[in-house]
Amino acid sequence: MDKKKEIVTKGEASDQVDLDVEQGSEEKDGEPEQAASIGSYFRLFSYVTGKDRIALALALLCSIASGVPLPLMNIIFGNLVGEFQGYFMPDTQVTEGEFKASVNRLSLYIVYLFIAKFVLTYVSMFSFRVIGLRVSSSVRLHYMQSLFAQPISKLDEVSVGTVTNTITTLSNTIQQSISDKLAILFQSLALLITAYVIAFKYSWALTLVTSSSLLFILICCMFIMPAMTKVQQRVDKADEQHSSISAEVFSSIRTVLSLGAEETLVMKYASWVDESRKRGQKMSTVLGLHLCLMFFAMYASYALAFWFGLKLYREGHIADINTVIIVFFSVMMVVSVLGGIASPLMIISKATSAASSFFEMIDLETMDRGGLKDPEASSDADITLQKVHFAYPTRPGIPVLKGFNARFQQGKTTALVGPSGSGKSTIVGLLERWFELSTQKGYHQGNIFAGEHNLTGLDLKWWRSQIGLVQQNPFLFDDTIFNNVAFGLIGTKWEHETHEVKQKLVEKACEQAFADEFIKRLPEGHDTLVGESGKTLSGGQKQRLAIARSIVKEPSILILDEATSAIDVHGEKIVQKALDQLSKNRTTVVIAHRLSTIRKADHIIVLKDGIDVEQGTHDDLLEIENGVYRGLVSAQSLAHLADDGPDGSDGFDALEKGTSTVQVFHEPEKKEQPEKTYKNKGFFRSIGLILYEQRTHWPFYSLTLLGAAGAGSSYALQSWLFAHIIEVFGYQGQRLADAASFWALMFFVLALGVALCYFPVGFSSNTFSMKVSSFYREEYFRNILRKPIPFYDLNENASGSLVSRLSTDPKQIQDLLGANGAFPLISIFNILGCIIIAFTFGWKLSLVAVFAAMPFVLLAAFMRIRFELQFEAINAEVYSGSSQFAAEAISAFRTVSALVMEDAILGRYLGLLQTQRKRACRKAWYATLIFAFSDSVELCAMALTFWYGGQLLASREYEPSIFFVIYMATIQSSQSAGQFLSFGPNIAQAVGSANRMLSYRPTSAPRDDLKQLIPSDYQSAASVELRNVAFKYQSRDVPLFTGLNLNIQGGQFVAFVGPSGCGKTSIISLLERFYDPVQGAILVNDQDITSIEISSYRKALALVTQEPRLFNGTIKENITLGLHGDDITDEEMVQACKDAEIHDFITSLPDGYKTTLGTNAQTALSGGQQQRLCIARALVRKPSLLLLDEATSSLDSQSERLVQGALERLAGRRETTIIAVAHRLATIQKADMIFVFGESKSGKGSKIVEQGTHGELLRGRGVYWHMCQEQALDR
Repeated sequence: MDKKKEIVTKGEASDQVDLDVEQGSEEKDGEPEQAASIGSYFRLFSYVTGKDRIALALALLCSIASGVPLPLMNIIFGNLVGEFQGYFMPDTQVTEGEFKASVNRLSLYIVYLFIAKFVLTYVSMFSFRVIGLRVSSSVRLHYMQSLFAQPISKLDEVSVGTVTNTITTLSNTIQQSISDKLAILFQSLALLITAYVIAFKYSWALTLVTSSSLLFILICCMFIMPAMTKVQQRVDKADEQHSSISAEVFSSIRTVLSLGAEETLVMKYASWVDESRKRGQKMSTVLGLHLCLMFFAMYASYALAFWFGLKLYREGHIADINTVIIVFFSVMMVVSVLGGIASPLMIISKATSAASSFFEMIDLETMDRGGLKDPEASSDADITLQKVHFAYPTRPGIPVLKGFNARFQQGKTTALVGPSGSGKSTIVGLLERWFELSTQKGYHQGNIFAGEHNLTGLDLKWWRSQIGLVQQNPFLFDDTIFNNVAFGLIGTKWEHETHEVKQKLVEKACEQAFADEFIKRLPEGHDTLVGESGKTLSGGQKQRLAIARSIVKEPSILILDEATSAIDVHGEKIVQKALDQLSKNRTTVVIAHRLSTIRKADHIIVLKDGIDVEQGTHDDLLEIENGVYRGLVSAQSLAHLADDGPDGSDGFDALEKGTSTVQVFHEPEKKEQPEKTYKNKGFFRSIGLILYEQRTHWPFYSLTLLGAAGAGSSYALQSWLFAHIIEVFGYQGQRLADAASFWALMFFVLALGVALCYFPVGFSSNTFSMKVSSFYREEYFRNILRKPIPFYDLNENASGSLVSRLSTDPKQIQDLLGANGAFPLISIFNILGCIIIAFTFGWKLSLVAVFAAMPFVLLAAFMRIRFELQFEAINAEVYSGSSQFAAEAISAFRTVSALVMEDAILGRYLGLLQTQRKRACRKAWYATLIFAFSDSVELCAMALTFWYGGQLLASREYEPSIFFVIYMATIQSSQSAGQFLSFGPNIAQAVGSANRMLSYRPTSAPRDDLKQLIPSDYQSAASVELRNVAFKYQSRDVPLFTGLNLNIQGGQFVAFVGPSGCGKTSIISLLERFYDPVQGAILVNDQDITSIEISSYRKALALVTQEPRLFNGTIKENITLGLHGDDITDEEMVQACKDAEIHDFITSLPDGYKTTLGTNAQTALSGGQQQRLCIARALVRKPSLLLLDEATSSLDSQSERLVQGALERLAGRRETTIIAVAHRLATIQKADMIFVFGESKSGKGSKIVEQGTHGELLRGRGVYWHMCQEQALDR
């Protein structure tokens, strides 16, 4: 219990974040943040198993070996310098031929080093990339496994956005840190050690003195790196928050648009984006200081090395210049490598933070899922609930069940009825073991037995496999109809049957669930994709498939939680017969508000306030005077039903022919995607456009450019200084001492200048990148929200995919423009400066060095960027698919667990990851080959420069000092080209991300001829006319309806009834402007709605859908979402809640209207409570047109009657036009006009087959009369 209290405290604190995000306080995350340990990063390698361990060992060995050639190069270079000095001595005995032979031999040694480095780099880089892909896949999978092993109470605290951010952005950081950066790190460390060994071998004294800078750098890192890691953790926490908001918004996009809440939610999202920016900018000073001290120490060590080296040379401790050169270049290489290590260390620091986020979930204690199963235990037994007390962990002070007792007899049907929030669905959760009970006193006390065994002692997976569950809001996966139904076979004896056997079982189940009548009309039949959350189907069609999914598994226990609430009357009768047949000899628990479905139940339990107040059969309970059940029955009775008369076969036939249409609701298929008008841009046109648009922040970027220019030019100055230092070795006596001190001082001055340059590089680039990425992240979110509903219907734009893009794309731009992106700029200035100084001193050698060697480096850079662009596109596509799949699975975890699909889901997720990994590995072969060549080709450049320079020196055309300036300059420029090349993947990814963000911008200017509605336009009831309307979804060839005409007078209460899938909800969608008709016009108040500005038009409407949607925030914030503060008073809000019969419940909560619903708002309340809140949210808007799509389907009879009374009183005032889609005919019998929809015999879709008042239609004894007969409780 203490642990659960702790969870609640964390949740409350986290919710508080939303209220004070603008304050930027350190306590925003609601809990103290623990610093990420480097141990988390090392722990990632525990996922390296089997053959991968051999690959890791090989990668390490080759990476270490690839760091050896460059230090060995120093020995060759030192010997060459000695050869040069010996050849140019006045009394030299070395002939030109001998000198050339020596140069040729040493140049050839460098070529051998090139070959070795190329092979070793290729093997190490490729191996590390493969390991990086495998580790990131494994940790993703383990994260999902741990997530699925958590109890529902924990998962209710985890938002889909957080999961998506973790398995995309954070996982990519981990992959990047291992793939390229780890190879570079070990190569650099090997280089460092080798260089030190060489330096100590030639002069331990000079090595020790010059290494003092290394100690200084290490001390700085000890203090700076933990600070950077802590800041990065805080940034990651803020990123999780805005990812959660985006996931919530995109999964409820129709609700968001209908409420006009786009701007409100953009501001909420932007507040967390801004918080992330503020936290990220705190790293600017630390980063600037880090680079400043690092490079100061590096250049200061040069000054110290030359000064002390010349001192030892002057005093005779060092015999010749060769030793000083070898030691100097070795130590210089060590210090410069430390600068090269900075980039991998920064990535590893971020990966450490990312790994801690993964392990935070992975290390949570999981549920004990083991226990008894068949044959030790049996599900064919009575289920008994004894003294069950229960409150949800998020609201422990509000009991839902209070000592509840019940017995569900084996083979019998028991019905649970009662008001919304009385605990009916909670009992389902306890039977499914989504929440556990204990024998200890508390809010989860009591026992549930299956026969003689307590449920907590049964194997969890086995127990759930015995249950067939159909929920009130059924969830379908983004898959085919066949697979969605076949998922019910998991855990049964048919799980591993052939496809043909499963096909027959699925088809039979669909027939019994009355789903085959719409499936057989679909062009692809059972192979039709249903889209994300089944969005291509109507509510009734989804419910029938969910029923088929339960039928196909033939469970021992059947739980029906409002299983037929979304099915039309005739369909309900057929499905109910199938369920009655399925229920025979099965323990069946039925929860129903539509009491006609439970008349034949063997036993009915009536709940109220968490206790059972009445029990008995239907007839027994009706005999109780003033009984609760009797009151519920009377509330649902239909007026003036005739008992006899003709059989109405004509009307009944019309109904049967109109039970469905070919259409399914919405259009996800890719084959009819609209053509993209956006054409991808290259680097300069995409990134250049972003830089131009952010010109207000150019002062920061200007400082970065100036710092990069200064840092880059330092390499050219260093070459010039080095040549002068070489000259000093030819001096004698005091002149030698004076020159040594002077040029060492010049190196120290250069170190100070470099330090001043690198601080703005770190500070300004980080500040600029945070500002730019936050701007485009917010704009990206806003642009996506501007998209019309058909955009969201595409599979590629499923909510999980959008959240993934929104998380990763701005991050790529941030990385390009941040401190890591500043190093390629430094490389560019380095190349330019070095080439200029080289040509200034000697054009002939410079021409060969630059134009013979450099083209290979640049060609390699071009090829690598090209490969990386292709690789990034593949990566983005597959990771988008896997993250969307994971997000869908988490959002539907109750369905996943009820169907015991955890292993199947994880298996499919693993398959997606493996597919991505294989494709990435194939690309890695080529990309790594190019990288290895580019990383090694500088040795070829050195060999060529040495050889040709040796020829010029042999002919005495060049002096040694000129050669050394040119050599140092050209070699450093080619090294910089290689460093620039290593940034190729980041550039490729950033260009892809920039193009995606820019492609979502509006392609046309807003129309200025649209009418803007003003508040006075909302005050009168709206008239509605559909004039010759034709409509079809883009994914379907057959129209939903053609030539539909409909006229509704202002102030009327109108109802649409008819079979599921006949287009009732589609008319609601057309009125909401989710879609536009393909022909005809829709007029509201005699104005074509396409001529009205859409946001002002929607303000005149209010919509309540069949599946209510709530958001993270307080109850008050949910009710007033989309409204401005001055649009509504508290009194009006309270009155709306009273009319919706939710006020008493809200005030019973400790915090009343300020109660926070939490991260997963959909699970915080019962279905009926959610529905009533949504009704209150609609009523408070005082709309001209109120659209109710099965708005009371989740309400109990008593609440439904009270809410219906409020709606009828609203209709009586004639101030609002009400259009209600309903299957419960009792709710619309007082409508001014009822339109009955059915299918036209011409095959052109649906049409109105009857219209009139309730009484008129009953007297006509047609389709509507038969529908009423089906729902009569006394029949």
